[in-house]
Amino acid sequence: MRRRPGRPGLPHHHPRGAASRRRAERGRAVLKGAERGRMGPARPGCAFKGRGSGPCRAEPCRALPAPLAAGPELPAAAGHGAHRDGEDQGVRGPKARHQRAPQAGLGLPEQCPLRRELHPERAGHPAAGRAPGGHAGGGGGRPLLHAGRHPPHRPHRRRQRDLRDRQGASMVVGGDGRYLNKSAVELIVQMAAANGIGRLVIGQNGILSTPAVSCIIRKIKAIGGIILTASHNPGGPNGDFGIKFNTANGGPAPEGVTDKIFQISKKIEEYAICPDLQVDLGTIGKQQFDLENKFKPFTVEIVDSVEAYANMLRNIFDFNALKELLSGKNHLKIRIDAMHGVVGPYVKKILCEELGAPANSAVNCTPLEDFGGHHPDPNLTYAADLVQTMKTGEYDFGAAFDGDGDRNMILGKHGFFVNPSDSVAVIAANIFSIPYFQQTGVRGFARSMPTSGALDRVAHATKIALYETPTGWKFFGNLMDANKLSLCGEESFGTGSDHIREKDGLWAVLAWLSILATRKQSVEDIMKDHWQKYGRNFFTRYDYEEVDADAANKMMKDLETTMFDRSFVGKQLSSGDKVYTVEKADNFEYNDPVDGSVSRNQGLRLIFSDGSRIIFRLSGTGSAGATVRLYIDSYEKDAQKIYEDPQVMLAPLISIALKLSQLHERTGRTGPTVIT
Repeated sequence: MRRRPGRPGLPHHHPRGAASRRRAERGRAVLKGAERGRMGPARPGCAFKGRGSGPCRAEPCRALPAPLAAGPELPAAAGHGAHRDGEDQGVRGPKARHQRAPQAGLGLPEQCPLRRELHPERAGHPAAGRAPGGHAGGGGGRPLLHAGRHPPHRPHRRRQRDLRDRQGASMVVGGDGRYLNKSAVELIVQMAAANGIGRLVIGQNGILSTPAVSCIIRKIKAIGGIILTASHNPGGPNGDFGIKFNTANGGPAPEGVTDKIFQISKKIEEYAICPDLQVDLGTIGKQQFDLENKFKPFTVEIVDSVEAYANMLRNIFDFNALKELLSGKNHLKIRIDAMHGVVGPYVKKILCEELGAPANSAVNCTPLEDFGGHHPDPNLTYAADLVQTMKTGEYDFGAAFDGDGDRNMILGKHGFFVNPSDSVAVIAANIFSIPYFQQTGVRGFARSMPTSGALDRVAHATKIALYETPTGWKFFGNLMDANKLSLCGEESFGTGSDHIREKDGLWAVLAWLSILATRKQSVEDIMKDHWQKYGRNFFTRYDYEEVDADAANKMMKDLETTMFDRSFVGKQLSSGDKVYTVEKADNFEYNDPVDGSVSRNQGLRLIFSDGSRIIFRLSGTGSAGATVRLYIDSYEKDAQKIYEDPQVMLAPLISIALKLSQLHERTGRTGPTVIT
């Protein structure tokens, strides 16, 4: 039996060897496995951390871009490619080469420091076994990359069909500007080119908000988009980095897609890349590349990060009315904190330049790789500077956004806080203040299960359908695509509508400003009028961040055992003079009315006879340990009590929840990290 040189144990006629030769003839290059320090394939929708120990530098192994291989430094500013001089240039790229990644035990060349672990199960890297769906990762802010061999090759006819599909396809790429954003975009470009994608549409300098990506995907009918973000989690060299995939409807990939991608990722043994392809991310326009293979020319289109999204908003809201509100006589004084996230340029362009708000109305509008060293999470804890500024009474309206621009926090004068659960309910009650809904009508409302029942009250009063879904915007997308849903929200500061398939922070701010322009009342007066009409759902969320994962899981398991005991339903739980009777105890399960899919284990719920709820969830979006979330929701219709402090009104239920779960004892904490 004849063996191939340098490939001990692999017969020359072995089908995998033949496949390798065919791929080599097609002129594709394969990225070699730079030593990545116990790292393996990334799960889509998750972010990750890892330590690198340097790139593979010598042929035949192609090197990773230095920042992605070794981590500590970003490359020089974009624009270092061979195509600076304008649009539609034809750049003849280097002939791509194909190299099979060496395997463990097959005589690795000395100059190619490849790790021998080819699979996460053997590597034991931090991301192995992580469930898809989270954004954040941690540990050096470094993306998880892995080289090995290709999956078993597919039949030739199917490959030709897939290639034709890819050659005519467009994808959108952008991120929130955090550490490694630009380097990751450049790597995506190189891999997309080598795999036959026809066109990439990329935000200038690699910057696009998550809502803008959804907008552009839908506008150009792209097959999907890649968003580089860890959402509201911190950035920087020691912060979090995430990769998110959105499908052709503009929304987050459903579990069926992310699970399939993850399974494939565990089998990948090689992948194609054009490592010498350089793109100018700073110049708006088209750049074309001839890759000297059987693919059509590869097009990269750099677009203004704001314009397509801004144009969409012009068609949703009455910009004339908003301009009068923000820049007319006796105009509303606003304070907007972009928290050094991606939404800064959008705020400057839309609110300040177009709608006339004074330039100093917006702060922290320059996207920074580490968000200025702060946590870009728009809540009372991490946006404390805005809260303090609003408490001075100088401004009538305040708002903050997270890193990728899909979350928002609304404040009124003197720091009046609008709970996100109330925010979506107020927008629902005043929905025809927004011209878009005057044209489309209202098909339905929806909220995530932990979100308070405030939206339910509006839905009942207006006789509009209300859907309760698990946490995760993808569940709303299914309803929107089926024309069942117009407006939705989550207690985690996410609000949006069917104009795109993502939550949208700036959209929510313009929705509130539209209501203020119509009602001509303050934020606080609008909120109090709402409670007078519908009653008030007192709501709070306690976040216990970075707790020991084993302790958190054991607590949840024991709590579930207690709740599912047959004697638990009907039991009376008391705190002080308040007594609550358990009416229902379950682990929330969702049956999707569109596709019939079932999502189980979405959160432990205690529902009492008066409608009050206690909910426990473990969050999967953090990078260190686990985050335990405790939600308390209780309805009050007594007009004499609706203005009370939520922490006072909910104190008995909070006490019951902590006692029942032994949360502090189990986690070693004395209190929550964040209270909403």
